[in-house]
Amino acid sequence: MDLKLYAITDERFMDETNIADKVAAAIEGGVSVIQYRAKSKDSAVMYREALIVRDVTRKYGIPFIVNDRLDIALAVSADGVHVGQADLPVSVVRKITGRDFIVGLSTHNLFQVEDANKEKVNYIGFGPVFPTNTKKNPDPVVGLDGLREAVKKSVHSVVAIGGINSDNIDSVLVCKPAGIAVVRAVFDGDPFLNARKLREKIDAEMGGSLS
Repeated sequence: MDLKLYAITDERFMDETNIADKVAAAIEGGVSVIQYRAKSKDSAVMYREALIVRDVTRKYGIPFIVNDRLDIALAVSADGVHVGQADLPVSVVRKITGRDFIVGLSTHNLFQVEDANKEKVNYIGFGPVFPTNTKKNPDPVVGLDGLREAVKKSVHSVVAIGGINSDNIDSVLVCKPAGIAVVRAVFDGDPFLNARKLREKIDAEMGGSLS
């Protein structure tokens, strides 16, 4: 699974009328994973939007992850789910979904990273690396030093998240995460151009190239 540029949808920048176009543009720009996240919408709207994203990601052959909501993920045949520290335990998710389902886990400090080492996850998210306004009550900033230590301690692939953009991504990439997760840095503005700019920096540091 290519975690290099992991884009997370946000209801501030898209809805049912434009989510397909924005996700497609982001993928064409270089996004390698799409996560659907909506914190304030009801289940019916989330289901409809997730179906739309499922269709787009299937067309491009890109992994599709649903944030928090395992029920929505299963209902739309997503490739996986991303859970937080207060969501269903990973062990329970695995019992429900089986071994081939992608499971990601959010971590916010080194203790949680060490606990995650015991879990059957495909990757962990670690952050916020920088201050972010994407969440109403964000966890404390871990900083670049925290990210560097998380990469060393984790037995799983680490995806850096939180306040990352084209201006500071170079300092994040030096810490050697498996990927970068972003919201605003892709979907605020032109998703294609934003993703292309980020992906060029990622490929320059990690190797690889856009097709």
